[in-house]
Amino acid sequence: MLEIKFVRQHLDEIEKALENRGDSINLETFKRYDDERKSLLLEIEALRHQRNVVSEQIAAMKKNKENADDLMAQMRDVGGRIKTLDRDLTENEEKIDHILFEIPNLPHPSVPVGKDSSENPIIKKVGDPPAFDFDPAPHWTIGENLKVLDFETAAKITGARFPLYLGAGARLERALINFMLDIHTTRHGYKEILPPFIVNRNSMTGTGQLPKFEEDLFKLQGWDYFLVPTAEVPVTNIHKGEILDEDVLPIYYTAYTPCFRSEAGSYGKDTRGLIRQHQFNKVELVKFAKPEASYDELESLLTHAEAILKLLGLPYQVVILCTGDLGFSAAKTYDIEVWMPAQGVYREISSCSNFESFQARRANIRFKRKGKKGTELVHTLNGSGLAVGRTVAALLENYQQADGSVLIPEALGPYMGGLEKITA
Repeated sequence: MLEIKFVRQHLDEIEKALENRGDSINLETFKRYDDERKSLLLEIEALRHQRNVVSEQIAAMKKNKENADDLMAQMRDVGGRIKTLDRDLTENEEKIDHILFEIPNLPHPSVPVGKDSSENPIIKKVGDPPAFDFDPAPHWTIGENLKVLDFETAAKITGARFPLYLGAGARLERALINFMLDIHTTRHGYKEILPPFIVNRNSMTGTGQLPKFEEDLFKLQGWDYFLVPTAEVPVTNIHKGEILDEDVLPIYYTAYTPCFRSEAGSYGKDTRGLIRQHQFNKVELVKFAKPEASYDELESLLTHAEAILKLLGLPYQVVILCTGDLGFSAAKTYDIEVWMPAQGVYREISSCSNFESFQARRANIRFKRKGKKGTELVHTLNGSGLAVGRTVAALLENYQQADGSVLIPEALGPYMGGLEKITA
């Protein structure tokens, strides 16, 4: 969230940033509540001062054996008024907090202004899409023909938008998780984390999923707990409420978790295959950095996610999200999009974002510099390294053969027990 003092002093700037994002939040309401808060604080302070002064008078009168009943009755009225104003102030601050929680992060100056994903500039393309001498099949058809994916049975077990992996398909998913974790821990310097897959409301609020996006989450009945939509939530909250030493920064964590999303409002989009599921696996990369280093850390985060695609030999492109496509908590985001031959398009497989101090302020994650008083908010970053199901989909489509089989990339050979090809 944004600091209340910053919001007070930069209302015009925030209003313009919201306009560029395509958001509409009534900042006049914030200003009205904030003015009311100042008035309440002034009245409360004046009444407390009056009570202190009169209390001294009462004490002096009692010492002189004078009757102070009238003044005592007057102070009871003042005390009652203070209690009423304190309640009003609490209600007022809750209203202000609600508005602050609804305001998205401000885009970094380097983020291009645009209305939606169609205006995201392409930063680079890596690798050449494969040339087929046959019509490439979509991954769901390939997976079903090879009997490694079974969406019909998954729907019988649970419902739509849940995958069932079989045989070599299940092994491929597991192989990719282990491969990604090994690369990030041994080559990129991340510490592996296996976090809880269920988190509380405070954790969701800390990373920005709540209160705005509750309808997109799976909540446990009878508990104020949620299934994780991404490992970003539990991993970022590892340091919730902590003051870190400057020397420990930057901190790199990587984690595998299943992810659960209701995909509210997305019905009719990507209803087939592995692209948009209610449950999917993901390897996440999370960083904690000093403010002056966070944008360099964003660039290295991007290269770490790209490295997986390069090792797998998958063609991809990198785009920078424009203001109208930027996520709620992000100040800047790169999307990595992998080539999907059957559709002839690039599809998102990773988002790498710098949230600056937006999440850290919510979760109260700070650090202390050597020799300096006070503390500062850290900057948090995260990125998918990668979405596993989408990687499976990309491998099936890019490595498909004319006979319906699928080749296994060399990098995955040791994780697949030496299997070189998936056949029916």
